Amino acid sequence: MSVCAREELRRQLTIALPIVGGQLAQSANGFVDTVMAGRVSAVDLAAVAVGASIWVPVFLFLTGLLMATTSVLARHLGAGQLGRINPTMHQSMMLALLAGIAGALLLQNTGFILSRMDVDAQIQPMVEDYLFGLSWGLPAIAVVLSLRSYTEALGDTRPVLWISVIGLLVNIPVNYVLIYGKLGFPALGGVGCGWATAVVMNLMAVLMVLYVKFNDSYAQRGCKLELRPWQFEPPTLRYLFVLGLPVALAIFFEVSIFAVIALLLSQSGAIVVAGHQLTLNFTSLVFMLPLSFALAATSRIGHARGREDEEGLRLAIRIAFRITAVIGVTAAALLVVSREWIPRIYTDNPEVLSLASYLLLFAALYQISDALQVTANGCLRGFEDTQVPMYLTLFSYWGVGLPAGYVLATEAFGTTAMGPSGYWLGLFAGLSSAALLLGARLRWRMGQPLLTEQHRAQRAL
Repeated sequence: MSVCAREELRRQLTIALPIVGGQLAQSANGFVDTVMAGRVSAVDLAAVAVGASIWVPVFLFLTGLLMATTSVLARHLGAGQLGRINPTMHQSMMLALLAGIAGALLLQNTGFILSRMDVDAQIQPMVEDYLFGLSWGLPAIAVVLSLRSYTEALGDTRPVLWISVIGLLVNIPVNYVLIYGKLGFPALGGVGCGWATAVVMNLMAVLMVLYVKFNDSYAQRGCKLELRPWQFEPPTLRYLFVLGLPVALAIFFEVSIFAVIALLLSQSGAIVVAGHQLTLNFTSLVFMLPLSFALAATSRIGHARGREDEEGLRLAIRIAFRITAVIGVTAAALLVVSREWIPRIYTDNPEVLSLASYLLLFAALYQISDALQVTANGCLRGFEDTQVPMYLTLFSYWGVGLPAGYVLATEAFGTTAMGPSGYWLGLFAGLSSAALLLGARLRWRMGQPLLTEQHRAQRAL
């Protein structure tokens, strides 16, 4: 490996590894909520689970909407256009607040959604109260996501890790106080998890703002974020929205297909649902590794585009794909080798253990495809190319993955029903299609004149 390749590898590892830790810490919050609410009653546990199925997609939508800011900031930094950092961030934070408030209002008015979901009347009021409490943290976490794009563009992902860990550590005692009614607070049960999450989200926002404000290294690099004078640029705000919306929708398409599969399998009994969810939960944790490196690739490609460094851009893409290919192969091998042990982390039910260990074999099939497609998507975001990738992922998930899974899982068209494994083969087909189509789009993008493409993006701002 050349010196340049080693340096690029080091930079991508430096950016990606703290993101992995931060993602794991955030996921652990859901685990803590589940365990602590479950100790109160099954009703409280169910309310938290149903509430999470509503607010997590909203959070992921916000994540996608604001994720595109990274590529724009990275391009400005690479080009040495430091005077564009503050105006761009002002529009990003404005977009974050508007989207966060809209999300909060949605969570505060979920009665119609719960009625359409046919949620048990016993837990529906508790779910509504849980979401009402949590909604007060959504604008704050949206600001965190915007500031995260700023720090990631600068190649500094440490605050995401440490603030996420602090949030996790604070979530546990706040949960304890609010769920069980300590220190003079009323015992809220599962509803307390929602309020505790809101407290943590607001704390994370305060810590993120303080970190950005008092980090001297940003000032030394000439790119310190200043909120005064506040600059309002409607074209830039519109560009960030148009750039981020397809990313948010693509994430929604991916999340929704898993939700639809879960609903289709719900007719097959508790054992099938449990085995499917167990497998999905673990593979979702594994997915955080290639996703984190895809985020690193977005930043590195944005910097290279700003420098008009075509060789550096190609090197960043090549290193990103090598890393995630290794992750995909390693993950597939570990799932196969550990398929008998992984389910025991979650349950001791022999039927669920048997089904989950079988489904993990099918999950292993798509690890490489999944790693490659998320990397291609991350690279395309670095090019500020999000609209066409959205259509490609929509076609792959809903035009290939779900139909193929349904045909294989059921007796449609006279085929032999494979049950839940059929849907997992469908996921393999969908993710493989996404990897091929997004890879082709990336190859086409790399063949376009870099300078012309950059000027087009600058005119849009």
